[in-house]
Amino acid sequence: MSQPLTDDQIQRILQGIKIPPQPQILVDLQIEQIMPEPDLQRIAELIQQDVGLSGTILKVVNSSFFGLKNRITSINQAVNLIGMSSVINLVNGLSIKSQMSDETIVNMNRFWDTATDIAQVATQIAKQVGYPNPDMAYLLGLFHNAGIPLLMSRFDNYLDIMERSYAHPDHRVVDVENAELDTNHAVIGYYTAKSWHLPKILCDVIAEHHSASRYFNAGHQKDSEAKTLLAILKMAEHVCGNYRILGKQQEDREWEMIGEEVLTYLGLGSYDLEQMEANFEEMGIGFRNYRW
Repeated sequence: MSQPLTDDQIQRILQGIKIPPQPQILVDLQIEQIMPEPDLQRIAELIQQDVGLSGTILKVVNSSFFGLKNRITSINQAVNLIGMSSVINLVNGLSIKSQMSDETIVNMNRFWDTATDIAQVATQIAKQVGYPNPDMAYLLGLFHNAGIPLLMSRFDNYLDIMERSYAHPDHRVVDVENAELDTNHAVIGYYTAKSWHLPKILCDVIAEHHSASRYFNAGHQKDSEAKTLLAILKMAEHVCGNYRILGKQQEDREWEMIGEEVLTYLGLGSYDLEQMEANFEEMGIGFRNYRW
């Protein structure tokens, strides 16, 4: 039986959390809470669809309060370890903190939609290529852009900057952000992931996810788990049309530079990519299903 968190502990955990949860997810969680017998598995399924909620849950379970020897990367396992009472209290605490205007919700939808879609697609790619820990691929897809809502809350013009960064023909996305903001969402995402006690390898890949070209060129021959995760992420981003939804671009400039090398590294071909795009399109995931 897990020991419930105290009110003081919950307040300390929630301090500094700035990524608001999706309103519909909160509504669904509240509905589940008032059921005669709330289903912890259903609660975990809802939580793992949201960046802010998932990050908070992992921050809790991997904190010194639980004293676990190994870091937890499964949201389902984390929810079970924390227990029903504490999870509900954490969710309710975040719900109180996340009062958003209609305009903010509309802008955040672009971030929320891509995060959950990319996480799902990354999981399937991981399974297809035989990566042994699909949970890690899911978390990377979910959290890799965690810096975006934090920069949105700090800079009123961030969405315009982000769109220009995706449109630049030569510079990396992070180069344009660095020039205009003296920081970028990959760096902010890295420190956010660290504060949530995510595994170091995920934090490192988040920091590098717009520098993938250095890993997938003729001069870089070293294979590693981080490179595999990065390849899975970049393919998932492309399949989900991240460049269209966040960047509002018709062309995926990053994929044009590294796509062939990424597919080769993963042992896949253009036919595999086309089949994957078609399969996810049937599920409502992919750039052909998004209009702006």
